[in-house]
Amino acid sequence: MQGDWSCYVCPIVIDLRVRPRVQGILQPIGQFLARIGISPTFMTLFGFVVAAVGAIVVGFGSLVVGSLIFLVGSALDGLDGAVARASNRVTARGAFLDATVDRLGEIAMLTGLAVAQRTNTRVLLLALLSMGAALMIPYMRAKAEAEGLDGKGGLMGRAERVILYSLGLLLGQVELMLWLMLVGNWYTVGQRFWSTYRRIET
Repeated sequence: MQGDWSCYVCPIVIDLRVRPRVQGILQPIGQFLARIGISPTFMTLFGFVVAAVGAIVVGFGSLVVGSLIFLVGSALDGLDGAVARASNRVTARGAFLDATVDRLGEIAMLTGLAVAQRTNTRVLLLALLSMGAALMIPYMRAKAEAEGLDGKGGLMGRAERVILYSLGLLLGQVELMLWLMLVGNWYTVGQRFWSTYRRIET
């Protein structure tokens, strides 16, 4: 049963299913950036700065422009791993920095939207609850890995959240997007919690 549950949960996330296929595209880009002296840390921080600028633009009410800038920043951040592999600089410190910046980016994107929609109490509440769940998802993974278990998987990974956020703003469907994110994020928290809880040795 444990194996069946893992097979059910893990393959759903874009990071686990799509990322291996995208590596063929990212690898030559990472090799080029490594050759011209770009470091993985620079890509991580530069991607975050661009994403943060996008979040600020969203906060000022330019949802479409801000979401596009944020999407570009997230894509740049996604290149840090390719650069690290191309330059043989894959380290635990780099992975820690990347995970930290990812969380900061998600806080920024939903904070910017909350500021832009601050007069709409319902949307503001949806953004806050979605942010809480978005932070709980990697926490569930960290706790699982602390127990020696695989904590990946679930319906909503970071890639799904970034794509859903950007589409919602680009299409002008902010509240619908937040409802989908709220339900998807908390469902994923439940998936990861139950998957880990049932496998922990009593």
